[in-house]
Amino acid sequence: MNRLTTRFRTLPIRARLSMLVAAAVAFAVAAVSVTCWFIVQGKLYEQLESDLQKVRGPANMVAQNALIDCTSTVQDTSGLRISYGQVVKTDGSFCLTHDATGVIKVSQAEKALIKAGNTDTFYFSNGTDADGNALRVMTQVFATNSGSYVGLVTAVPLKSTQDTLKDLALILLLVSGIGVVGAGAAGLAVARAGLRPVDKLTEAVEHVARTEDLSVRIPVEEQSDDEIARLSRSFNSMTTSLANSRELQQQLIADAGHELRTPLTSLRTNIELLTRSEETGRPIPPADRKALLASVKAQMTELASLIGDLQELSRSEGQRGERVQIVALQDTVEAALRRARLRGPELTITADVQPWFVRAEPSALERAIVNILDNAVKFSPEGGKIDVALDRGVLTVRDHGPGIPEDELPHVFDRFWRSPSARALPGSGLGLSIVARTVQQAGGDVTLARADGGGTVATVRLPGAPTAPPEAP
Repeated sequence: MNRLTTRFRTLPIRARLSMLVAAAVAFAVAAVSVTCWFIVQGKLYEQLESDLQKVRGPANMVAQNALIDCTSTVQDTSGLRISYGQVVKTDGSFCLTHDATGVIKVSQAEKALIKAGNTDTFYFSNGTDADGNALRVMTQVFATNSGSYVGLVTAVPLKSTQDTLKDLALILLLVSGIGVVGAGAAGLAVARAGLRPVDKLTEAVEHVARTEDLSVRIPVEEQSDDEIARLSRSFNSMTTSLANSRELQQQLIADAGHELRTPLTSLRTNIELLTRSEETGRPIPPADRKALLASVKAQMTELASLIGDLQELSRSEGQRGERVQIVALQDTVEAALRRARLRGPELTITADVQPWFVRAEPSALERAIVNILDNAVKFSPEGGKIDVALDRGVLTVRDHGPGIPEDELPHVFDRFWRSPSARALPGSGLGLSIVARTVQQAGGDVTLARADGGGTVATVRLPGAPTAPPEAP
């Protein structure tokens, strides 16, 4: 059985569908045929029984006289010729009626019926005569004048009825066979027609695998909503997402290459100057050498920061989802504030932080808040002030720097985008992009706007609660 199941599963899906359709039709046709055969058999037997019951005559007188000389006859007013008729006593002995031409083999059930003296019913059964011919037998019990019981047993041959049933069985078998073969052919045709969209989908997938061409689309009827149409739409959505992902990846690589080119070129130039100085034996003045080394260090720091930002952006959603937990946002803000005060010791940073708990990745959330505060520190004038507030999940960071021009606000969260006025400052242009991505993954949103009176205000909204939820047991 397991071998047959395994072999069936290895067949093409068209063959399997055809076989399943043929099997289902065969089962249905067999059930209908068998039911039809039994219904016809029942109707034919009912007709024979009805004809037997139509035999009229002084049946009781026949039974009485048959006990004396068996010379009485059964009068037939139905047109049915009764070739078998006999009167049976309770001891099993019998005599034939006058018109009988055959002897009915009386069964034990009929003898028991006569002994029981049940005169209120007709008893029908299948029997045989002395030559073994099949009969439909009717038994009727009568009470004699002496108080005993006899049975009048009449019968008709079943040969014509059985021949009719055999012919019907043969016809049904032939029709069933034709129906099963036709169902198999129809199932194969239906399978081919139904799987034609799957063939197109397979060809499209093979084409994508062979050529990596993600522009392939499968035509789908707009009003169709069957399984094939949904599968085709899902495939089109998948290829569209993959194409967009590839485009973003290529754009990220291009932007990263462009951003890496400047610090690498500057780093190479500085290293070449230091190397040439060593090779030619002409030392660089100490002040210039110190400046060159400081520039190399700054460029290495910038490259490390850029690489870290790229790694952060390249992390998948699954890697992030595994580290999501309940985070005390107020503690994260306090930790970011301590780092910001170290980077801008000359600035005045005020903070009003209220408790708020969110679901996020702790390290990513802290880095996002640090990036926001770093921007505020970077663009604040010397001796300036930064106002930080956290109230019911809304974090605001307001600086008093030059602010962001209105025409640049739509681009502040784009990857590698930097304001023309900030290109001379250190940074990769990925900080705010990382902020936006982290906040969105935590279910919140972030905005930057010009503040009243000058400067910029960054607003982060995160869903959560003022108290930590109870830990799961």
